[in-house]
Amino acid sequence: MTQENSPKHIQIADFDYPLPDERIAKFPLAERDASKLLVYHHGEVIEDTFTHITHYLPDGSLMVFNNTRVIQARMHFRKDTGALIEIFCMEPFSPLDYQLNFSTTGSVEWLCMVGNLKRWKSGVLSREIVVRGQTLRLTAERLPLAPAEEASVAEPASHPGNDGTNHRVRFCWNDDTVSFAEVLDAVGELPIPPYLNRETQESDLRTYQTVYSKIKGSVAAPTAGLHFTERVLREIDAAGIDREELTLHVGAGTFKPVKSEEIADHTMHSEFIVVRRQTIEKLLRHNGRAIAVGTTSVRTLESLYYIGRKLDRSMELSEDELHVQQWEPYEADAAAPQDEAEADALTMRYLQNILTYLDRHQLAALHTSTQIIIAPGYRYHIVRRMVTNFHQPQSTLLLLVSAFVGGDWRRIYDYALAHDFRFLSYGDSSLLIP
Repeated sequence: MTQENSPKHIQIADFDYPLPDERIAKFPLAERDASKLLVYHHGEVIEDTFTHITHYLPDGSLMVFNNTRVIQARMHFRKDTGALIEIFCMEPFSPLDYQLNFSTTGSVEWLCMVGNLKRWKSGVLSREIVVRGQTLRLTAERLPLAPAEEASVAEPASHPGNDGTNHRVRFCWNDDTVSFAEVLDAVGELPIPPYLNRETQESDLRTYQTVYSKIKGSVAAPTAGLHFTERVLREIDAAGIDREELTLHVGAGTFKPVKSEEIADHTMHSEFIVVRRQTIEKLLRHNGRAIAVGTTSVRTLESLYYIGRKLDRSMELSEDELHVQQWEPYEADAAAPQDEAEADALTMRYLQNILTYLDRHQLAALHTSTQIIIAPGYRYHIVRRMVTNFHQPQSTLLLLVSAFVGGDWRRIYDYALAHDFRFLSYGDSSLLIP
């Protein structure tokens, strides 16, 4: 790929469209699978309902879901002065592992965004919380990043959520039998997207989770999955379509607007991913091809290609070293074979590399992170069909969609706007078949 046609020079203004506030779905439909489904099939657009999605999925294909679960990541403390301080947990700092952190008792540390920071220069915040019928004291203290730790936090593979706006906060509570997961459930608020322009409601605790969510860690839902019901999942199984799950913990960076004119100047957010051994095995059985549910599944699946490519050079890399950098795919694909059969064979080899790596290091799953940005000019390796919602103007998610449909995104969005589709997280969905 030459410098002239590099995706780095894409003008984000070319990915704008009018989105009136009334077209943004503020609440979901009463029945998840009653939402509209736009089907883009080789350039043609038709309309259906989500309950019929299996009609457009080939028998014997593999459908991949992101099983992350949104945590109640937003907490509020009030200072003695009356100032309200909001602490938004972004990612674990100590223990670093999500599941270990959630199960830890007594004290944990997180990287957090802090609202009304100017009112919290120093000191310990505290409040009472009730867990299992007992009243506890929860405290929050801002900690400096020591020089040795600063280098670690700057490394995206170690701390993907840290982008210079997060602060290290230690939470402590006076009961060593209570886990941090229980603390969040007791005091935390589910963070719904800012563009909904409303407070979180009790109903969001249910409707802003996919029915298959399992692994706590996201601060935003993988919203393409919100349309699936147990009924639709049963129909997928009955249609002979294989299902598999992976985990990408969605960060607040998913809502980060592109403020630069060229996307070369936009820093993509990094996110933790977990892919089990059996998922790699299923991908190999399906010739390295999959239907991705949501852009988070897309980013994870496509990142596997570049992780496997790294392993082609060395099987002794640490999981942190397998982190996929933002522009790495475009450098790697410059030398990739153009012949489809050769390209598919290379994808299979790279997936097999991951399987070999897991076996060599006696790992049941791959734990790493990705900063991949998918924009026009990107060549998809694994994802063949995509289920996704309708995204914000001038967003990296819209770039991802454009790359998938060969730049034909306006046809899709013009149709959706003209036919009363509902937009963004609680809105309608699309099935893209390029």
